[in-house]
Amino acid sequence: MREPGFETICEHAAEEPARFLGAVAPPLFQNSLFASPDAETFARRGAAHPEVYDYTRVANPTTDILEAKLALLEKTEAARCFGSGMAAVTAAILHCVRAGDHVVAVNTIYGPTRHFLTSYLSQFNVEVTFVRGTDAQEFADACRPNTKLFYLESPSTFVFHLQDLAAVSAIARERNVVTAIDNSWASPYFQNPVEFGIDLVIHSATKYLGGHSDIVAGVVCGPKAHMTELASLEGALLGGILDPFAAWLMLRGLRTLPVRMDRHQANALRIAEFLQGHRKIAAVHYPGLDSHPQRDLARRQMRGSSGLLSIELKEGGQAAAYAFINRLRYFHIACSWGGYESLAIAIPFPAVKNGEPAVGGGWGARLHIGLETVEDLMEDLEQALE
Repeated sequence: MREPGFETICEHAAEEPARFLGAVAPPLFQNSLFASPDAETFARRGAAHPEVYDYTRVANPTTDILEAKLALLEKTEAARCFGSGMAAVTAAILHCVRAGDHVVAVNTIYGPTRHFLTSYLSQFNVEVTFVRGTDAQEFADACRPNTKLFYLESPSTFVFHLQDLAAVSAIARERNVVTAIDNSWASPYFQNPVEFGIDLVIHSATKYLGGHSDIVAGVVCGPKAHMTELASLEGALLGGILDPFAAWLMLRGLRTLPVRMDRHQANALRIAEFLQGHRKIAAVHYPGLDSHPQRDLARRQMRGSSGLLSIELKEGGQAAAYAFINRLRYFHIACSWGGYESLAIAIPFPAVKNGEPAVGGGWGARLHIGLETVEDLMEDLEQALE
């Protein structure tokens, strides 16, 4: 019998209507604690008896369904949900490092993640070396005897650089280094990093996994060898749990994840191709374009491209970027991305998270392409540019 497909997992995995009076949609267990029928059952609670629910900080039936579904989507053994993407990021990193350890990370990772590595962990004598990441050898060259973690983000923030996941994970295995990746951009629909040897897969579930801009959430997926300890220590002990209602909303969001991702990709590709030929655009950064410098690697690692891209304006600097953003009608000016709506923010390319300056070296915009009628979005971009 064949393994269920991605869409079938989204709709059916880990759901047992017979457990809940036949309810097709799993019920919401919006409660903090669970009563035991007797003292003996109460004494059996804990990791050894996961069927005995005790306290939502440890486990909750609604969240358990979600975590089981997410683990299957990422092709891992287990998953742990958190109250934000950053809670998931910090939990994964803290799981891997101790005082005096060393981390190698991509230089264009998400800003708060970079800040956590450089500022917060420095007080525990944890050091970090940043690499461009487009050449796997950079990770080998940056490795030290005390290196414990390679932290990846592929494609990476703003400039959408890719890392060769198979090559980097092979280097890590040779040196007994754990690999972790932020897979929020691609979602499990377009990329499964564990297929290339990556250990821990992280998502800001606020983005595509939720998809409706109504929750803040995060998840870490990986093998039981890592996840059992991560769930009990960085999960339950630090307490950054996902609220059951947010878990219920994410379950609802997952129902349409494949459909939404296909539409995000279709809209974004049309817009990227349109902008690439525009006389006022210096460069378009989008791994779905044939012109992307790592297009061959993108095809090997990913099954498609999501809705997030960036553009560089040919001239005008910050003032031109702000004027462009302010003239848009269908794009909200807002942080985050991954919801149904289109978004735009102005960004300076020379200062992109201390990464290398991109083509043009000026100002531009990060665009999230939503689910609106694509012709309306293209017309809006055209009038704003002109």
